[in-house]
Amino acid sequence: MEGQPRTPAVATPLPASAPITDYTWERLEDQLQWYDRKSGAAQRAYKWVKVAQLVLAAGVPIAVASAAPGLLTALLGGLVVVLEGVQQLYQWQTNWVLYRSTNEALKHEKFLYLAQAGPYSGAHRQRVLAERVEGLVSQEHAKWTDSRHQPRGEADGSRAST
Repeated sequence: MEGQPRTPAVATPLPASAPITDYTWERLEDQLQWYDRKSGAAQRAYKWVKVAQLVLAAGVPIAVASAAPGLLTALLGGLVVVLEGVQQLYQWQTNWVLYRSTNEALKHEKFLYLAQAGPYSGAHRQRVLAERVEGLVSQEHAKWTDSRHQPRGEADGSRAST
């Protein structure tokens, strides 16, 4: 699936205290990189589309005031609508927020693990890390899937009054 995290393909550096064969650490590092990269890409796409919409929308009254051909005015307005449709289709703003939130939660777990603090102060800290990392990734995947199945307006928790 294109929009979802992948399994690690490349080994990443481990802290000195972690065993070299620690798949959990590799998974954590891979997911941190994936969510950071995808969040940044979604943010850039969202902002690019919004700036383009603003520029095109600002051109509509200018085209009207300058007595430009009606075709130009219609084209500018139509492009604004198309760009909004593309944003709704790809959900860049939602993905940006979901991916960034998951990345920050994974960072939090990493820092607690490295400090051997909180849930990682016990003897089974690697098992706890694996469970918590997979829990965060699964939780984000569920939110991502849910946002794809809800009618517009429900994905962010807002519903129209009936």
